[in-house]
Amino acid sequence: MVPTEAVAISSQGLKKVFDDKVAVEDLSLEVFRGEVFGFLGPNGAGKTTSVKMLLGLVHPTEGSARLLGSPLNDWRIRQRIGFLPEHFRFHDWVSAREFLTLHGRLYKMPDRVLQARIEELLELIGLTQHASKKLGQFSKGMLQRIGLAQSLLNQPDLVFLDEPTSGLDPLGRRLVRDIIRDLRARGTTVFLNSHLLSEVEITCDRVSFVKKGRVVQTATMSSLMESEFTVDVRARGVTSELLGRLSCLASNVRLDGEHVLLGLSGEDHLPMITRALVEGGAEVFSVTPQRLSLEDLFVKIIGTDGGL
Repeated sequence: MVPTEAVAISSQGLKKVFDDKVAVEDLSLEVFRGEVFGFLGPNGAGKTTSVKMLLGLVHPTEGSARLLGSPLNDWRIRQRIGFLPEHFRFHDWVSAREFLTLHGRLYKMPDRVLQARIEELLELIGLTQHASKKLGQFSKGMLQRIGLAQSLLNQPDLVFLDEPTSGLDPLGRRLVRDIIRDLRARGTTVFLNSHLLSEVEITCDRVSFVKKGRVVQTATMSSLMESEFTVDVRARGVTSELLGRLSCLASNVRLDGEHVLLGLSGEDHLPMITRALVEGGAEVFSVTPQRLSLEDLFVKIIGTDGGL
């Protein structure tokens, strides 16, 4: 059992019903302090509503949760939390520096500390030269960067990032990855919701898959990526009888010309597959394992219909 002080987010049976529509059926999860946690699911799975409940922006119909050891209704804990929403609308008429100053004062940060932090963040996100420019003149990518800066303004212990790379070019996405890695190194917990599964794959420590408002699977990225892979075997003389023997050792076995394609749940079965082919009289030219991507795993876990 994980000690309470090691848990940044803990929720049990969180549910939200809007009129007769169930937006979130059962949000039960644990996020550990200092980890980067991915929250994955198709559109309409209840991810945004889940985040809003955890942040106290939407009151749950049922269930309970704690952030950084405190209940959701403890407003003081919000001073230790940062949040970048997916759909934000900032005041067009304020400058980048004015915008960050406003949010810092909402956190009641001392002016001297605040101004130093603003300059640090503007440098970090590459907007120092645009500090006096009105937000209404910013591009989508620049707005995304300034939104990220405001989520980090109070040096939070826990930060929620909802689609943080939306509108960013490859350099901007790399910047966000670097910032997230730096946050992890400092012990900050990052709760990441992103449709860019390639970003999640190289950034997160653990992920949860959400379907129809329920968490259906939570696992470390390493265990997910090592758990299943496909194997492409180039061989001649593969008979239907041999394919039947391979089906007892692997899944989705099929023959395509001189290639036998099959699925395995672990590398331990590879020697057995090769041995079965050779003993069955096949000429084996190559055995090529191919690990499933997070996108492949997402489709396998969630389904092609997204669970809708």
